Amino acid sequence: MALKVYVHRISEPSRAVLIFCKINGIDFEEIQVDVLKGQHFSPEYRAILSPMRQIPAIVDGHLKLFESHAILIHLSSSFPGVASHWYPVDPSKRAKIHSILDWHHSYLRRGAAGLVSNSILLPLNGIPSNPNIVIQAEEILLRSLSKLENVWLKDERFLGGSTQPSIADLSLACQVMQLELLSEEDYHRILSPYKKVKKWIEDVRSTTKPYFDEIHEYLFESQNGIRELMATQSGKKKVRAKI
Repeated sequence: MALKVYVHRISEPSRAVLIFCKINGIDFEEIQVDVLKGQHFSPEYRAILSPMRQIPAIVDGHLKLFESHAILIHLSSSFPGVASHWYPVDPSKRAKIHSILDWHHSYLRRGAAGLVSNSILLPLNGIPSNPNIVIQAEEILLRSLSKLENVWLKDERFLGGSTQPSIADLSLACQVMQLELLSEEDYHRILSPYKKVKKWIEDVRSTTKPYFDEIHEYLFESQNGIRELMATQSGKKKVRAKI
C-alpha cells in the first residue's frame, strides 16, 4: 500500500512533507484535508487519524503518525533511496538537526505562524486581530530571524554548518515562506535585513527544484487573493474615514 499523506498546502509543515516525498521519490497518495473549512476538526478525522486534530498526518501501513518533524524523521529512516544528508546516520549530526527542529517549534514557528495567523488569517475569517499579540509575535519572529542569520547559518550554506540540506532546512524554509502571505510592504520590512536567510531560502529552493516551487504554487495563489482582498478592505476603511 502506498503511503497516505493528509495535508493542506496552505500549511507550512504539510508543504515540507510533500516536498520531501517528491524529492526522494517516495510513492504516496496526497489526501487533502481542508483546514480552511475545519475538516481537521471533524470527529472522523480525529477518531481515525489525529486526536490532536493536526495536519500533516500520515498512514504508513499500520503506523498512524502526526507532527511534521516526527513524520520527516520516520520517512528518512524507513524509505530506501532517501539521500543520507537529509537525516545523517552520524549521531552528532542527528543531534544537531534535532536541536534545530526543537528550536523551530519554540521560536521561529511561534513568531512566524503567530504573526501570519493573527494579522492576516484570523481577520480574513471575521475574527478581530489583537494588536498586542501581533506585536509580540513579530518580536519573536525578528529575534528568530536574527538567530537564523547569525547562529544557524553562520558557517555554511545550510543550517548547523552543513553543506547539504537536511530535514531541518526543509522544515524551517517552508516556515519562512509563509511570510509571503503578509503584505508586500511588511514582507520586505521584516525579511530584507537578513541577507543570509534570503540566500538560504534560495539555496533550499534550488536543491529541491522543481518540487519546492510546485508545492508552493498554492501559497502564491493565496498570496495574490489575500493581498487583493486586504487592499479592497483598506480602501473601504479610507472611504469610511472620509465620510
